Amino acid sequence: MLPYGRQSLSEEDIEAVVGVLRSDWLTTGPSVGAFEAEIGRLTGGHRAVTTTSGTAALHAAYAAAGLGRGDEVVTTPMTFVATASMASLVGAKVVFADVEEDTALLDPSAVESAVTDRTRVIAAVDYAGHPADYDALQVIADRVGALTLDDAAHSIGGSYRGRPVGDLADLTTFSFFPTKNLTTGEGGAVVAKDPSIAQRAHEFHFIGLVRDPERFHIRDEGPWHQEVHEIGVNYRLTDLASALGLSQLTKLERFKARRQHITARYNAAFADLDGVRIPVQRVDVDPVWHLYPLRIRDGRRREVFEKMRADGIGVQVNYMPVYWHPVYADAGYRRGMCPNAEAFYAEELSLPLFPDLTADQVDQVVESLTRALR
Repeated sequence: MLPYGRQSLSEEDIEAVVGVLRSDWLTTGPSVGAFEAEIGRLTGGHRAVTTTSGTAALHAAYAAAGLGRGDEVVTTPMTFVATASMASLVGAKVVFADVEEDTALLDPSAVESAVTDRTRVIAAVDYAGHPADYDALQVIADRVGALTLDDAAHSIGGSYRGRPVGDLADLTTFSFFPTKNLTTGEGGAVVAKDPSIAQRAHEFHFIGLVRDPERFHIRDEGPWHQEVHEIGVNYRLTDLASALGLSQLTKLERFKARRQHITARYNAAFADLDGVRIPVQRVDVDPVWHLYPLRIRDGRRREVFEKMRADGIGVQVNYMPVYWHPVYADAGYRRGMCPNAEAFYAEELSLPLFPDLTADQVDQVVESLTRALR
């Protein structure tokens, strides 16, 4: 089965990990700091804190933002559930706003109607690798005293109006799962523009440990002393994973170019094909295409999905609207809340897209889809 996404690893990646295995540090060592510094450099010079997953990054970001009961997070339903569930986990109420009809990105006009004086975070998702409209979202957030969050699980290496992903929102989270634009196996990161929020994220992911003597409450202990002021968790990324991430970062531009090339080939092949709708790209965005979200019209998405799977093409669907999940449906969220998101979900089909996809395999995907639609 040709997968819809997979990691792209090289001998250099393997050697980087083996080098750590031969060193003195498997975790909390120099590779972690080096990887965080490189992510920070790539994302506008802000502090990065690595985590064990993209979900952990969201949890750390919401905790660092100080979210709790009585607070609200406005977000998109067209995402993996963690964008919402990690806000729920810290006690906040999730408010879903609809997406733009063509891009499936969080719609600023829908956000404008959803915010209240309890809104603390507006969390957008760079669906498929295409950044949302952060200029418009930031204006709304500033007006109500909220923070913006960019769930950039799909979009590291992209840019919006000349600014890199990581510099677009107050907080940015990344995922380094194998299907993403670069991988550490499992892993993620939080980037924060405010150094105090970044420090809170760091301490949260490091079991809550405070090691700054100037902040100690207990001052008569020895040089070994450390304290916990707020409860944290162990979301620390290892040096093994960080070494892999450092090696992967050196290839990110090549990965990006290859993803864009495959996307262009799909666009050319399907532009005039009846029964489909190709993805939209805004003129002010330079995306790193993580997904190729084709829309299958006329109620034929499942039929095409099953035919292509039978052909050995591992197509996927990304994503069911978050509030359809029983955990949210049981809490009172109802279908019909976000009609654009639901219409998009009814048609979306993700075609295989990863840097090692060959020209022959792209042709195989095109031929399979064309047969499925006959």
